Amino acid sequence: MALVAKGLEGIIANESKLSNVQGLEGKLCYLGYTIDDLVEHTSFEEVIYLLHNGKLPNRFELDGLISKLKADRNLPDGIIDFLKNAPKDAGPMDIIRTGVSMMGLYDTKGDHQNRNLNEDRAIAIIAKIPLIVAAFHRFRQGLEIVEPREDLSEAAHFLYLINGEVPSKDAAKTLDVAYILHADHGMNASTFSSRVTVATLSDMYSAITSAIGTLKGPLHGGANEGVIQMLEEIGTEDAVDAYVEGKLERKEKIMGIGHRVYKVLDPRAPHLRKMAIKLTEELGDPKWINMSERIAEMMKDRKGLNANVDFYSATVYYSLGIPTDLFTPIFAISRASGWTAQVLEQLDDNRLYRPLTDYTGQDSQPEILPIDERS
Repeated sequence: MALVAKGLEGIIANESKLSNVQGLEGKLCYLGYTIDDLVEHTSFEEVIYLLHNGKLPNRFELDGLISKLKADRNLPDGIIDFLKNAPKDAGPMDIIRTGVSMMGLYDTKGDHQNRNLNEDRAIAIIAKIPLIVAAFHRFRQGLEIVEPREDLSEAAHFLYLINGEVPSKDAAKTLDVAYILHADHGMNASTFSSRVTVATLSDMYSAITSAIGTLKGPLHGGANEGVIQMLEEIGTEDAVDAYVEGKLERKEKIMGIGHRVYKVLDPRAPHLRKMAIKLTEELGDPKWINMSERIAEMMKDRKGLNANVDFYSATVYYSLGIPTDLFTPIFAISRASGWTAQVLEQLDDNRLYRPLTDYTGQDSQPEILPIDERS
């Protein structure tokens, strides 16, 4: 029998220069820059440029990218009509998936293997996903959408679009850091699905639609929503120990703990933990971070598992006043930078993905009987 790697674990499917996930060392780099340095010295817009162009931008290049992003802060009327008329209880990730797919209907440029045109499409997708999320969120509350502005960063602009108010510098910086940390992450499930799709020589919109559908799952992007739901279920700090012990006894998963790749601490987690502590201190409501810290401590002691990026990002978003069901869409907003970069890289040296399956069915069957004689 052939050796089977369930979930393709340990299998190298391609080569990439974009992000280096070093699971044993607990290190993540984008094109050789550690996320620690990128968080400290760059903005999300600079990281977009880095992923798409293989280098950090100079001032002129960054200004050019920002101008392109701002020029794409608009949605076709047909997509706005869809968002306005969509079921108010629809899942935001379903809305994004459909909205990005619809974007392809309005692209009349053709030639979906042209690098320059695909770079333009990538920027449009990155710029428009926040508009789709915010517009749907406003419409479902019975509110009108907020008109886009051109004087705000990507992070600040999204907070403005959902709340109708310009956020504080600290709030915008916090979300900007979260965007940087989530921008790309090796051959994760959603990135893999985007590359598989575009490898058929489909198109950018189909590839990103595939990625969004994959990210939606609770074993991938949906985990951060599960963290807040868990904290709300626990309710109070004094109930944490009994909750965790009960979960462990029943062999149930604790959301936001452990990682498929990182065998030590997720390098993104400390940045979000620091922000979560700062935000809860400012709000004067330390309950959530205290509960989180106790859960992380118990899981480290009992199982030797560390908190991952979802564990603290949930508290950060919650503290920023972002609705729970927009946590995964924020992940998508950020990861669109990596998905599109991965798609561009795939097309630069494309080969169709076609793995084999180890067949475990029957080798033969009895003679096929007429339908009326079958039991």
